[in-house]
Amino acid sequence: MSTVKQFFDYTEQVAHLISRGMVVENPDLAKHQLTTLSYYRLSGYWHSMRMIDSTTGTILSAFRPGASFELVLSLYAFDEQLRQAIYADLAGIELAMRALLGHELGKIDPLIHLDEDNLGAPAHQHRGRLRTDYQIWLDKYQTAVAGSREEFVLHHQEHYGGLLPIWAAVEIMDWGMLSRLYRMAPTKARNEIADVCHLRAPQLESWLKSLNIVRNRTAHHSRVFNRVFDIKPKLPDDACFDDIRGRTNRVFAQLTLIRYLQRGLGVMVDSRLFDVLQSYPDNPLIPFERLGAPANWKNNELWMF
Repeated sequence: MSTVKQFFDYTEQVAHLISRGMVVENPDLAKHQLTTLSYYRLSGYWHSMRMIDSTTGTILSAFRPGASFELVLSLYAFDEQLRQAIYADLAGIELAMRALLGHELGKIDPLIHLDEDNLGAPAHQHRGRLRTDYQIWLDKYQTAVAGSREEFVLHHQEHYGGLLPIWAAVEIMDWGMLSRLYRMAPTKARNEIADVCHLRAPQLESWLKSLNIVRNRTAHHSRVFNRVFDIKPKLPDDACFDDIRGRTNRVFAQLTLIRYLQRGLGVMVDSRLFDVLQSYPDNPLIPFERLGAPANWKNNELWMF
């Protein structure tokens, strides 16, 4: 049976950090922050401040010189602002994708989302399961319809037997549902939507999947700072992506996808995300480049105002 880590109360948590070499200038403030944010949550921000055994490469418990609780809080505050900026920017992209999917699929059939045979080949894939990808998606869609109290949904339930045309149905779909519907869409519709974004359909599909993960992390207050993502989105042959090739699983690459989609979709862009990136706490332990950003990132056309 594996052992469980020892429990520490808040005072003991502060003492434990100090014993590992972290500078805590204000223990009372540190204790208060641990009561509101939790030791485990903040550990994601001090993890990269730990020493590494030069022989084995093992991450040690002791902190590197310069590690401080104040720096941890600064990085946490930066990450909080970053999450909020990402979430706001993704909202505009999500609305544009709803409009595009509703329009392009509606041209084929107003109820295309309710007819598996009318969708593309990916809709019929089982991938080792008893049910198709479409059948799994349809369950989530029907649950969304049943749980919606939107006036337009109630109107269609009263007058049209609850059948929502696709241009209305997209309004109750979350990003994940939209992403999967795009994947299952007929080739012509996929290509039409990808063309608007100046991408190929497989590229846009990978972007929507990747950004869905990012969106979920921001929506659930999970750390995005210094995170390595599992999925690597496919990039087009465009010079504006040259600086992030080979590090598409880093957060800065995800932000670059957002900027590119905003430009292609004609979504309003402000300087909030740019301003947040510029506010990164300057420190020698975790430099800004650890986010996957090149030193000259401000010179990239996607980040110019």
